[in-house]
Amino acid sequence: MDTSKYNPLSAEERYIIESKGTERPFTGEYDDFYETGTYTCRRCNAELYRSVNKFDAHCGWPAFDKEIPGAVNQLPDPDGHRTEIECSACGGHLGHVFFGERLTSENARHCVNSISMKFVPGDQI
Repeated sequence: MDTSKYNPLSAEERYIIESKGTERPFTGEYDDFYETGTYTCRRCNAELYRSVNKFDAHCGWPAFDKEIPGAVNQLPDPDGHRTEIECSACGGHLGHVFFGERLTSENARHCVNSISMKFVPGDQI
C-alpha cells in the first residue's frame, strides 16, 4: 500500500486508524457535535458520512445510522461478536456498526472514533 498519498498522522491517530484502537468514550471532538457538513476519513480524505445521518446514541462516540454509499466496508471483528467498519478507500479503522437496536428508522448505529474523521462544514448533498 502506497502511504505517501495519505495525510500525516499523530501517534494517537495511527494507533486508532492503523492499529484498530478505540478512543475513550465521551472524549472525541465529534461526540457532541451537530454542525451541518460531511465527515471525511482523517487518513485519506474520502467522504464517509453526512451530518443528516448523525444522531445522539448516548454511547460516547459519534453515531451515524447510514454511511455515504460505498464509503465504508464492514468486516467481522476478530472478537467474533462485533462488525468492524473501515474506510473503503484506504482501509483505515473507523469503529464498529451495530444492528437491531431500533434507535433510528435505519436500525443501524455506526459507532465511529472521532479521531478517525475530519469534519468539513457545508451544505448536504
